[in-house]
Amino acid sequence: MHEHERAGDVRAVPAQMLDRGFRLLVLREFREADQPPALALIRQNVLRDVHRLQRHGIFFSCTFLPDITQWLNELVGRASLHPPDYPASPAFRNPAWPTFHWRQESRLWDEGISTIEWRAEAAFADQASFEAFTARWKDRLAAAATPDGSSAA
Repeated sequence: MHEHERAGDVRAVPAQMLDRGFRLLVLREFREADQPPALALIRQNVLRDVHRLQRHGIFFSCTFLPDITQWLNELVGRASLHPPDYPASPAFRNPAWPTFHWRQESRLWDEGISTIEWRAEAAFADQASFEAFTARWKDRLAAAATPDGSSAA
């Protein structure tokens, strides 16, 4: 698996494949004493930018890019489902939809810089949907293509 050689490198790296899922580097946190953390967004091609601005600041979440979301909707249904008596009963999460978890790992670089590598871990509900996903999006998981289909630098 390709790893960055310099802390300032923000190019996409291949996803780490897991049992029914994958782990993708999306964010690098730089910490200096007596300073707020600095964040570098990794230019991956599977998830939307993980930072969201809102009224009370910034928060971080994982969401697939729109074209991947549309494809997943066709494969396993929408992420949110409505019960038969909706709106009397609230919508609920589609259990067939992939889940996300954050994984962090400290890294010390050759130049003495210390970072926290933030990876989004996607887990699929079943092997069939995971295999369909990896077959369809293998180029993006390998960091070999941009969302428009051209080669990444």
